[in-house]
Amino acid sequence: MAVVDRYAVVGNPVSHSLSPRIHEAFARDTGQSLRYDRIEAPLDGFAETVQQFFAAGGRGLNVTVPFKGDAARWVDRRSDHAAFAKAVNTIVLEPDGSTTGHNTDGLGLMLDLERLLPAARGDGRLRVLLLGAGGAARGVARPLLEGLARELVIANRTLARAEELVANLDEISDRPVTAVPFNKLDGGFDLVINATSAGLDDAVPTIEPAVIQGAFCYDMVYGGETAFCRWSRESGASAAADGLGMLVAQAAFAFKLWRGVRPDLEPVLSQLGAGS
Repeated sequence: MAVVDRYAVVGNPVSHSLSPRIHEAFARDTGQSLRYDRIEAPLDGFAETVQQFFAAGGRGLNVTVPFKGDAARWVDRRSDHAAFAKAVNTIVLEPDGSTTGHNTDGLGLMLDLERLLPAARGDGRLRVLLLGAGGAARGVARPLLEGLARELVIANRTLARAEELVANLDEISDRPVTAVPFNKLDGGFDLVINATSAGLDDAVPTIEPAVIQGAFCYDMVYGGETAFCRWSRESGASAAADGLGMLVAQAAFAFKLWRGVRPDLEPVLSQLGAGS
């Protein structure tokens, strides 16, 4: 009997994850044979769980909350994006048995924005507001500055955390990037991205509606009409989208790291009901 390569997503909780459905569809569409599971690791047992997975023949892992930081510390080496983000969402088992950690979140966001927002296609075109300065924001800030953002404003409830991220970005980019507290934000943005944890509680960052008026608003949380998407539309945004497309796109980059081919997004997006 042929051995089927095993992959999985590890998190806590993880029962809600769409990753098995996404990767199984990618495998069908690309003619690949693989198995993809969910693994719920104990909150204090990430390292032991992934070691057991690879010892049993696992070929690669996706990592979701709350273990992306643990994964960055566990792998043998990290890609540039993962090192900057201090977070790993994809682990690749190399031929020599070592592990490399990648962060495909930012690449996934960029690909989905190009799908949804024609003005995002091309470098340095948009004035971008990034809400939040935690792990989710760190995962996408560098790709934004390397790509579509001509100016990046990072707003956070705690200004010091935003300033720390800005200082890190200043070391790698000459495009303007500034830190602002929520209560000092102005408007005039082309794109507003919600990377705060508020969406996990179906809440909205405490910013004034005028900040997002006329902007395309994007919530990195997925789930259809999220609280941020609903609030954005009611507050005068030009349009709003949740992060389902980003989820599928970052998975496609992970699939390519493992299997050498990047799947087409559209069939899976259609199956999951993502807008375009």
